[in-house]
Amino acid sequence: MRRRSLFGGALAAALAGCTTPAADLRIMVPNPPGSGYDITARVLASVLDSGGIARGVEVFNLPGAGGVVGLRRLAYERGNGLLVMLMGLGLVGAEIATNAEVTLADTTAIARLVQEPSIVVVRRDSPYGSLDELIEAWRADPAGVPAGGGSSIGGPDHLAIMLLAEAAGLPPARVAYRRHDGGGDLLAAVLGREVAFAMSGLSEYADQIASGQLRALAVTSEETVSQVAAPTIRSAGLDVVFNNWRGLVGPPGLSAADAAGLRAMVAALDASAPWAAARARFGWTAAHLSGEAFAAFIAQESDRVAGVLRGLGLDQG
Repeated sequence: MRRRSLFGGALAAALAGCTTPAADLRIMVPNPPGSGYDITARVLASVLDSGGIARGVEVFNLPGAGGVVGLRRLAYERGNGLLVMLMGLGLVGAEIATNAEVTLADTTAIARLVQEPSIVVVRRDSPYGSLDELIEAWRADPAGVPAGGGSSIGGPDHLAIMLLAEAAGLPPARVAYRRHDGGGDLLAAVLGREVAFAMSGLSEYADQIASGQLRALAVTSEETVSQVAAPTIRSAGLDVVFNNWRGLVGPPGLSAADAAGLRAMVAALDASAPWAAARARFGWTAAHLSGEAFAAFIAQESDRVAGVLRGLGLDQG
């Protein structure tokens, strides 16, 4: 395992001006290929490389337990300035739901990257032509209208579905939620008629919606988005506004120089035109938040998710 330092003080300063590319950085994705984390990490690596911010960034997947397996691996890499993990709201929920021994509080917060809304999707030949039709059928027969998500209990897909159910007057305990391991597995379940509808991040299924494989019935954003022609859930009379987010954390025990260098790298990325273009393509909103401010945000999100699960009667603790 490579342990040499990625950033010294001089390199951290150079990166702040985006003049010296870093090398040998690895990004761990704690979910399978095709997931929202995976898409974000690979786009991130590509932009870092093409922009000369960090050359030859390697992305690898280590899925399991909604991201907790990857979180444990990150903890073992104490002090390794060549490794970061792509994470987000889903891992916050998985950590709570599994009572994980290693938590995000044990990592080094680097930066929040983006946020995005969720979408309600059905297969192209679904009998549900609108969100109203779907909700009507769901209320009448919850077990007969199974809902799919690519996250574990407490993850963004699960939370979004349960908040939609609550707004529709459907007790969460009656929802037939079928968990899949990331967006790829969930897509197969939708197309294979294993679920009647799914909720996932906008970026995960934008291409399938554009090609006609899937139809988007609604988005969870406050306003409509340009990437898909779908109304907001709120416009259908259900008070649901929901955004997922993603960011980077490093192993515990990073040196001050390594942590500062990684944060400077993300700041350079956030200011770049290619990253702005990527955000526009995938429907991501800029949400850069660095260092201690990001660590405080993660702690707040952990409290919020735990509270939502308790309120829905889904507290796994």
